[in-house]
Amino acid sequence: MKNPWVIILLLVVVLIGGSVWYAKAADVRNNEGVTFSPHLKGNAEAVVSLVEFSDFQCPACAAFLPYVEEVVAQHGDAISFEYKHFPLPMHALAEPAARAAEAAGQQGKFFEYGEKLFAEQAVWSTNPNALGLFVRYAEELGLDIDIFKRHMSASLVREKIRSEMTEGREKGVTGTPTFFLNGQRMQITSYEDFKAQIEAAVLTSQKGETVQFGI
Repeated sequence: MKNPWVIILLLVVVLIGGSVWYAKAADVRNNEGVTFSPHLKGNAEAVVSLVEFSDFQCPACAAFLPYVEEVVAQHGDAISFEYKHFPLPMHALAEPAARAAEAAGQQGKFFEYGEKLFAEQAVWSTNPNALGLFVRYAEELGLDIDIFKRHMSASLVREKIRSEMTEGREKGVTGTPTFFLNGQRMQITSYEDFKAQIEAAVLTSQKGETVQFGI
């Protein structure tokens, strides 16, 4: 009679090998079709650039959204705005929310989905079925749900979010929202100050002068 421990060991090896193969196959499928481009509003070629490191579970980020939208709408082609992820460790659902927004972005709805996340922040951030709500928001935007779910689980999406967090840390970001105006971190005392600094940068750029704000 064969040693039963040998048989058990072989079964364990087969099961582990099968699990690894399945995980790799699932990862390949989840990553299918995933491509990235900057999340931009306004004019990508504008002299004045505003970059925000943000967290979808951050109440302050949600409060700042109307002001960001206002300055982008007001200055149009004179400014570019880019959103970057910085989910804070204290917000357990911030990283999944970022992945959901990226998954929506794969279907051309990043900002629309992000606006929905901020609008419904008080609901999903305290809901034990937040992932189910993320799917519902995707349905409300008319997204392909099978693709949305796959891309939300894609390793490439996770890596992108981690990469932007690393970039933020290297720039000294510790909280959200953090804004950079023409590459320099903004020191903001109020919403009015935020708008005034951007207004001044736009006016300076229109005069052809060097723009130095946010110091």
